[in-house]
Amino acid sequence: MMGAMDIRRNNQIFKFVILLMGITAIFFWSSGFFGESAVFAKTTPSFNAPDSFTRLAEMVGPTVVNIRTVKTIKDGGPVFRQFRRGPWGPDNPFRDFFDRFFGDEMQKEFKQPSLGSGFIIDKEGFVVTNNHVIEGADQIKVKLDDQGEFDAQVIGRDPSTDIALLKVKTDRDLPIARLGDSDALKIGQWVVAIGSPFGLERTVTAGIVSAKGRVIGSGPYDDFIQTDASINPGNSGGPLINMQGEVVGINTAIVASGQGIGFAIPINLAKGIIRQLKSEGEVTRGWLGVAIQDLSKEMAEYYGIESKEGVFVADVFKGDPADEAGIKSKDIILEVNGKKIESSRQLTGMIAGLDVGETATVKVLRNGKEETFKVKLARRDETRIASRGPSQEQGEEMGIHVSDMTPEIAQRFNISETTGVIVMDVDADSKGAEVDIRAGDIIKEINHNAIESVQDYRAVLKTIKDGEPVNMFIWRKNMGFLVIKMTK
Repeated sequence: MMGAMDIRRNNQIFKFVILLMGITAIFFWSSGFFGESAVFAKTTPSFNAPDSFTRLAEMVGPTVVNIRTVKTIKDGGPVFRQFRRGPWGPDNPFRDFFDRFFGDEMQKEFKQPSLGSGFIIDKEGFVVTNNHVIEGADQIKVKLDDQGEFDAQVIGRDPSTDIALLKVKTDRDLPIARLGDSDALKIGQWVVAIGSPFGLERTVTAGIVSAKGRVIGSGPYDDFIQTDASINPGNSGGPLINMQGEVVGINTAIVASGQGIGFAIPINLAKGIIRQLKSEGEVTRGWLGVAIQDLSKEMAEYYGIESKEGVFVADVFKGDPADEAGIKSKDIILEVNGKKIESSRQLTGMIAGLDVGETATVKVLRNGKEETFKVKLARRDETRIASRGPSQEQGEEMGIHVSDMTPEIAQRFNISETTGVIVMDVDADSKGAEVDIRAGDIIKEINHNAIESVQDYRAVLKTIKDGEPVNMFIWRKNMGFLVIKMTK
């Protein structure tokens, strides 16, 4: 039989084991060992697709219109004209071929039909579409969801952003598309495209936002939403909508060689354009009066900038707003109206979106210090710098042959830059050739010393000893400003 002492001892051991098990369980529970699947289920969002897009189709579908245009094509159209004319002028040897086989057909006018989409934005009958849908059209018809068809008037168009505004006159109570906030879109969110691909009216396709801020080379204001919602010819001008039924983009372009890749103009970019077209019939854009480019890693190092944020002012046009406000070339624009600037494209779009006459607050970095300027924006003007006529001295340091700029040299190299010295030639196997200095490069600075003549070029190089670094700040056609490093 077990004595009293043994019973008490066993009870104590049992209590200790129970306590130890409890502490162990608490430890593993807090570390997520137990119940991990339950915790994961509570914190992991659902990625299921919507059960149906029917509600969106019913809500927005009636606001989407089919646009039919007719263009008059003369002389067989541009393709026939190009082949018929050729590069030989009046002596084209193929003229007889086209005259013999096509004869009078080449002189006839042809009516070329085209299809597109659009959407109604107010009860007055204003319709938004793409400029390329209606450009050059002799006749524009807008077909509403209830089968009614009306002649459309072009209120205004903006080729730079490919946006056009039409108007139809009707006594009917028109449905209106609600405009959303394209800046709030996130990659991976569901979107729906509605339009008339291949003339198939009121086609609804769904997908996700694949990317934002896409640049596809269509113009200076590229900032497209990329989506995998099916977009095809005929969808152009139709709306891209979010899951709240709001228009967040205007379907515009596709990649011809790709499938499932479409692009839409962000509605936030379009809003200002639409407003101006509606009130003025044209678009005016703000103008700083500067030539700008993105900061490269080498340029950031050259100017002692830790980050690559901001854009480099390559030139300031005399008499334009930036010049009058005190901004100078080689300043780095950091902010406009309190918003950080990360790329030249962003700055171009931001300034273009401001009203002519509006005063913008521009923060720049100059000689390592931040300065702020108030710039009253003007309307865009393409007038630029007049030429200057310096001397013709030559330099050959490090195998680089340079000359002062002259109008004749600028014409020879087909460049507009008129300050600095130009590289006329580079010796093979020289230090200049090793670092890819090229004929036509314009040297603006060496080790932060301004170079305005061959005399400056020679004087600065004389102060640099053999083995010391030579950092050349140059301008290159089609590339802008570069910093090229070498050793003397």
